[in-house]
Amino acid sequence: QVRLVESGGGLVQPGGSLRLSCAASGRNIARMAGMGWYRQAQGKQRELVASITSGGWTNYADSVKDRFTISRDNAENTMYLQMYSLKPEDTAVYYCKGSDALRDYWGPGTQVTVSS
Repeated sequence: QVRLVESGGGLVQPGGSLRLSCAASGRNIARMAGMGWYRQAQGKQRELVASITSGGWTNYADSVKDRFTISRDNAENTMYLQMYSLKPEDTAVYYCKGSDALRDYWGPGTQVTVSS
């Protein structure tokens, strides 16, 4: 059974940085066709933040381009989201998702709060 668990969230001041991790178990992420980070702010719909394919192609939401970097370490079976220049509007619960031919797998989420 595939399990994804996020970590690394917390409270950070505007302009600060955080690195989120998504640790996978039950399957190596190299076998995932695609993985991504999503976020959901209070009262808003869940939105895509960044995605990465098994071949390493990346895609970012316009709101985080040049500030966030998605990466995956197949040997560590972990996906990362490095976040720089954080803004209050980045405050949300961040979720990781992995996809294969059969279904999507979601982690429980980690809270990121950007506030002074």
